Amino acid sequence: MEQLLIRGARIVDPAGKFSGPGDIWIEDGRIRAVGKDLPAKDAPVFDAAGLTAVPGFVDLHVHLRDPGFTEKEDILSGCRAAAAGGVTSLLCMPNTKPAVDAPETVRYILEKAKQADAHVYVAAAVTKGLGGTALNDFEALKDAGASALSDDGRPVVDTSCLRAALEAGERLGLFCTMHCEDLYLAKNWKMHEGEVSKELGLPGVSRAAEDCGTAREIAVAESLGLAVHICHVSTKTSVAMIRAAKARGVRVTAETAPHYLLLTDEALKSRDADFRMNPPLRTEEDRLALIEGLLDGTLDAIATDHAPHTPEEKADFLAAPNGSVGMETSFAASYTALVQSGRMTLEALVEKMSAGPAALLGIEAGRLAPGMVADIVLLDENERWTVDAAKLHGKSRNTPFKGMELQGKIKATVLAGRVVFDEKKG
Repeated sequence: MEQLLIRGARIVDPAGKFSGPGDIWIEDGRIRAVGKDLPAKDAPVFDAAGLTAVPGFVDLHVHLRDPGFTEKEDILSGCRAAAAGGVTSLLCMPNTKPAVDAPETVRYILEKAKQADAHVYVAAAVTKGLGGTALNDFEALKDAGASALSDDGRPVVDTSCLRAALEAGERLGLFCTMHCEDLYLAKNWKMHEGEVSKELGLPGVSRAAEDCGTAREIAVAESLGLAVHICHVSTKTSVAMIRAAKARGVRVTAETAPHYLLLTDEALKSRDADFRMNPPLRTEEDRLALIEGLLDGTLDAIATDHAPHTPEEKADFLAAPNGSVGMETSFAASYTALVQSGRMTLEALVEKMSAGPAALLGIEAGRLAPGMVADIVLLDENERWTVDAAKLHGKSRNTPFKGMELQGKIKATVLAGRVVFDEKKG
């Protein structure tokens, strides 16, 4: 029997019964006891004095780039990055090559993930090749092990396909997470359309491109009584629509990402492609609206949209693809924006990064309670550190937080009772 005793941590579990200083006893990958002064017996002891123990984070939006783009990231390297950021469970998106639109691709990902440093769940594509118009065999994808449906990277263009996906999600128990973007309003853009884009002379994309997509997804969910999750919300208008829809009883949930909580389109003045992502960084007004949406429950989760690209791809500001890496900085960026600033408690932040997304995905995660899988993060709330892109654990370095001082540092990550990241060991 494999055992581990985490000794002397401050335990924070928003969904659990125990809170305060104590120990966590782990045996055979599961938590067996949580309390004060637990006997060590013959177990190895992890000294967590001065650290805070929280449930492992659940990231609902990750691009592992495998299969097809493994020069950017692969399943194993992406999960090393996840472990370094305290992410113990992640949902990988389907815009790979080939797209995750066939059972064999789902099985390939899950088989390779057996050796990874995080639990990997698969979002299969709604449409063939992410083309937006021809449906995949949802039953076969579910049988192969898919946990969710999405065309992320693109919207589901044909609304009848969107309806079919939401209905299949209801029937098969699949989480439907949708990229909201009107492609007719989002052509040849480089950043948010606003004062900064005008100053830089760059083509922008208006909030309307995202907002029209959000409105469509809400309308379909509301009219049919189905559930839908909105990916990477970035605009004040989408926040307002989701808030109003929830008040009417619509089964809509939503996420935003750490970069939208700390950064705005002002960062694009540097002409650094690491600040280019889709949806783009918006204005200060949008940033504050997103924070308010997290505080009042409009937004249910924080997810990274971890999107690795090679340095060569990101070298040219105008030609570079959109996307940034985010799992290793997700907690610190969110803590800095929300907790260190005094807007949110640590408990509330952990709920948005762990128990909340775990409940949406329907997985066993997000609690530090006896019987649960021992997915645990040990962190130092007070440590301030500067993000060094060269020291990231994934293959790519395209972080928008490089050179920034953040607060809150992941010190160790335990996955099913196994220490998969220990800062002391690198």
